[in-house]
Amino acid sequence: MESILTQLLKKKVEVLSKTPLSGGDINAVFKIQTDQGMFCVKQNDRKRFPEMLQKEANGLVELAEKSSFHVPKAIGAAEDENSQYLVLDFIEPGAKSNTFWEDFGKALAAMHRQTTNHFGWKEDNYIGSLPQYNRKHDNWSDFYAIERILPQIQRAFDSNKVDDKFVKAAERLCTKLDELFPKEVPALLHGDLWSGNFMVNADGSPVLIDPAVYYGHREMDLGMMHLFGGFSDSLFDVYHEEFPLETNWRDRIPLTQLYPLLVHVNLFGGGYVQSAATVIQRYL
Repeated sequence: MESILTQLLKKKVEVLSKTPLSGGDINAVFKIQTDQGMFCVKQNDRKRFPEMLQKEANGLVELAEKSSFHVPKAIGAAEDENSQYLVLDFIEPGAKSNTFWEDFGKALAAMHRQTTNHFGWKEDNYIGSLPQYNRKHDNWSDFYAIERILPQIQRAFDSNKVDDKFVKAAERLCTKLDELFPKEVPALLHGDLWSGNFMVNADGSPVLIDPAVYYGHREMDLGMMHLFGGFSDSLFDVYHEEFPLETNWRDRIPLTQLYPLLVHVNLFGGGYVQSAATVIQRYL
């Protein structure tokens, strides 16, 4: 660990203490006290998840540069023979301020106003421990079908988690996406915005962590936020005031949740298969 920190900080670093942090389902995460300050270091297998932590660093940089959210500063990513590492500024956790959810809603609306010419991202990255494909498309329906739904369906079919009937139903749904989604420009998305991927800093402000960044339909972040809960309704009220949504956006929440549900099918199987099937049938 000292050699990695020395390499990235470009100065000799002495590690004084190393404390495991909870919450890291995919990576090992540590609070590292050094003679140069406090850092958060993520570690994972270099060969099993190629460039995972470098891609996370790239996403954090995009969020830091183009949003008002507090985002951990990515000091750098590096590898040794067996492992990959991501070194971040350590963020001291705190309690929510009185305006926490209002601030969150305003910052999210402003982030979603950041746009670009295509749906996608400059590189593929990861959603959880699975590859996430981000080739650029001119319209959202093509991107959602080709880069999101169909790769997860194929992975699930290849591992015998879903059958041919499930696949055909999903393929039929993909032909309907253009009429189901309202037309919007690409929005900068966190990409994996569930309650485990934000924290509260010492000032009581929201912090975004563990992104799966791309430019997509902004309702995707909102759908993910509703999938497992953990966000105040006041956040969505403020968001809607700042950046009004289509009046029927809530009707599409299950449709935007289909992608993370399929990711969970491939990671965990079980009841997620029926949940995904129910969503598909709802929109057919």
